[in-house]
Amino acid sequence: MAIRRKGENEKLTGAQKAAIVLMSIDEETSSRIFSMMTEEEIKEISHCMSSLGPVSSESVETLMGEFINQFAQGRGVVGNMELVEKILEKALGKEKVATIMEDISGPVGRTTWDKLNNVNEDILAAYLKNEYPQTAALVLSKIRPAQAAKVLSAFPEDFAMEVMLRMISMEPVKKEVLSGIERTLQSEFMSNLAATKKNDTYEAIAEIFNNFDRNAEGKFMELLESKDAESAERIRELMFTFDDLQKIDNAGIQAIIRKVDKDKLAIALKGANEKLREMFFSNMSERAAKILQEDMESKGPVRIRDVDEAQSSIVVVAKELADSGEIIISDGSEDDQLIY
Repeated sequence: MAIRRKGENEKLTGAQKAAIVLMSIDEETSSRIFSMMTEEEIKEISHCMSSLGPVSSESVETLMGEFINQFAQGRGVVGNMELVEKILEKALGKEKVATIMEDISGPVGRTTWDKLNNVNEDILAAYLKNEYPQTAALVLSKIRPAQAAKVLSAFPEDFAMEVMLRMISMEPVKKEVLSGIERTLQSEFMSNLAATKKNDTYEAIAEIFNNFDRNAEGKFMELLESKDAESAERIRELMFTFDDLQKIDNAGIQAIIRKVDKDKLAIALKGANEKLREMFFSNMSERAAKILQEDMESKGPVRIRDVDEAQSSIVVVAKELADSGEIIISDGSEDDQLIY
């Protein structure tokens, strides 16, 4: 929204006027003002700041008559997400601001319907296909046609047709019903989406830990535990180590043996526990197992760094095979148990 004429100031809400004033003064002062507000006030004004766009110097001068000399040279302000985040961080700290910014923009948009336009269509379709067709029809009627088309294409054909028929015959929806659905989407779907994103960050860090050597992994895990024990535990649960190969069935171990470099396997197994060694030996022919054991013995002492590197390379192979569906890495749940 561009504000160009003085008369347009009369149409501004109190929150919009406050947003312009706060963006017009120095960041330190605006930060102190924010620190004295309630969280709801911060959210309301932040919404306005992030969507104002260009504001003319004349409008600023009208709202800030007592500071007219400060803006006499024609300075205006531009509302954007970066400025909002920068100001709020000074007042509230990064952790609290992250929650507020997610509420304002994540996924980008002011209303729930705006935000749904920026959600991956497969994720939105997976959620809506478990709802009543009438509910899915209502949601799709509120978002952009281009996004609705993508979501419909991701539905099963029968469900997509049912939803389209409901959209065709849809009657005007009462405001309270629409508000109820919007609240449910915000509390269930959008909140879970944010939690999924958060979990993705843990998975990313776990992947980094998987690639540390043994010394670095131990050092950084110890540091993380001293700062945030809960996060350290979650990352440890998501990590996949060489010892986790014990969760793979015999067919999976055989697939790994066929894929890995035998010299790397010999080095890796020198640092493995007896149970894991036996898993590999028992899934090879007697002759191949004997050759591997002799190769391990002939290498003599090996450096821990070389063992870590060899084990990491085999873990990478195992994860690639799991990603392609060639092997299954069990998490120990009943769903992963086999029936013969």
